Formats: sequence, C-alpha cells, structure tokens
Amino acid sequence: MKALLESLLVPEDASWRYFYRRLDDCILFNRPWHYHPELELTITENSIGQRYVGDSIEPYEDGDVTLVGSNLPHTWMSQDRIDRAKPHVAHVFWIRADWLTSLCDHFRELAAIRTMQKDANRGVVFSPAVSKIVRTRVAGAHALTPTLQLTRFIEILSLLADDRDYRVLCAPRVEQLQSGPAGRPRIDCTLEYIHKNYQREIAVPELAELVALSVSGLHRLFKRHTRVTVGEYIAQLRIGKACALLTSTEKPISVIADEVGYANLSHFNRQFLSVKGLTPREFRRSFARNDPHLTRPQPRSLVSAEWREVG
Repeated sequence: MKALLESLLVPEDASWRYFYRRLDDCILFNRPWHYHPELELTITENSIGQRYVGDSIEPYEDGDVTLVGSNLPHTWMSQDRIDRAKPHVAHVFWIRADWLTSLCDHFRELAAIRTMQKDANRGVVFSPAVSKIVRTRVAGAHALTPTLQLTRFIEILSLLADDRDYRVLCAPRVEQLQSGPAGRPRIDCTLEYIHKNYQREIAVPELAELVALSVSGLHRLFKRHTRVTVGEYIAQLRIGKACALLTSTEKPISVIADEVGYANLSHFNRQFLSVKGLTPREFRRSFARNDPHLTRPQPRSLVSAEWREVG
C-alpha cells in the first residue's frame, strides 16, 4: 500500500463532509494507505475485512465504528459481505480539525469531544453497544438537509465521546509530527518501500540508504513517527497480511508463512502468537466459528470506485 497525502477532502467553504456509499462489489474502499489533515469517522455495515490504522492491524466486522485523527495513515480492505444479497455500506465523515477544536472551545458541554479528538491521534474504535446506537442515528442521514445533517452529526460525536469503553488502536505518537514537512516525505518513502517489499528480508541499512539517512537517524525517525521499531512494524504488517490469508483462504499455514515473508515456520508461529495472542491455527478456527463466509473469498486489493457525496 502506497502512503499518499490527500488534501482538501473538505471544501474550503465547509466544516465537514459526509459520504454515503453502497457497493455490491467486494471492494469497499478505493483509497490505498493514506493520510490527510482531516479527522475521519468511518462506519461500515454488512462488511468484514481488515483495518489498518497506524501501527494497528485488526479485522473489522459489521457495524465497525472508527475515528482516525489528523495525518494518521490508514486504510480498510474489505473481504466479504455478511449478507450476500445486500451491498456493502459505508458512512464516511471527514472533519476539519480546526473546526472541531473551535466548536469545543465555544461550547463547554462538548469537552468530551475534545478529549476524543486527542485520542483520535492514535485511532479510536468504539464499543459494540455504542456503535449499535450510532448506526441507528446514521441511518437515513444521507437524506437529510445540510442543516439537519449538522445537528445529527454533532449528536453522533457526542454519543461517541461518551463511550467509556472505546479503545485506542495505536501506540502514542508525536503530536503534529515534530520533524515537520522535511521529515514526512522520508517516512512516507520508507513505509511505501516496506509495504511493497515486506515479503522478503529488508535490512535497516537498505532503508537508511533509500532515504539518505544514517542507520541511527532512520531508527530515530521511524520510532518518532510510528512509535515502534522497523522490525516491529514489519512483523505487524506481515502478521496482518497472514491474518487476511488465514481468514479468507484454505491455504496451509506453512504456505501462508512463506507468502508473507517467513522462511521459518516456527519463527512465524512465535511472532504470530506474540502479536495476536493466539496461534495461527487458533486464529483461523476462531474466525471460522464466528462467520463461515470468512473462509470463502480471496482478499482483494483496493481499486477505484465512485463515491457519492451527500449534502
């Protein structure tokens, strides 16, 4: 996945933007590994797959509600529809960070939203109970007038902010990226290279040479942006890819290990257990028990498709 900077997702004359999407195809999102200055609230329905947010790689299920902070790299990869007779549905809200901050500054009653906005810098996934309520408030929002959409949106943010069981996804990261504009292209280039070559051995000196840094300089840059080492990041990426294959194919575990970059099966099993808390075999069985459709479709790459803007 190529890390891309997206800008002007929200028009200059607007504070936020809402998209409503229905797709019969297996692909839910058309954007690769990317980031943007706006916050992003994503609500998925009738879809299962893999969610990538910063250094977090997790499966997502029907009704997943996730808030991603400013400039936090992310993407979703859909694997299947839960009900094959119905389409994927995605509600996506892009929010100007300065507008949300100003809103909270003017209304003390929205203090919880300010706290949630800060936590969103690490990515936030909300509890099933609150997500279920939010889904009922989002239903039909695409048909409302812009004014009613705004009041509904603030209501949704308030419900989410009051969720005491929401969970942050990523390790703490540096606010507003201390390296500034000069450091961002280097980390983007490094991440893009890792995502293209994770299936083979990647040496840190190789990455350092790629971005014209010393090995120690690359270590500092990478840790500052991702809060993990290069080795930890590659391991998380490989395990995430393995999870997708375990839940969507019947390939032997040894074959999957080799495909995601592990020549040694024992090493793969140890790293998988360390990252996911269970063995690859247990992980596959767990998913098969939860939803039998998960073992049928092949994971598919993200491709372009049309979005419908609302409001």
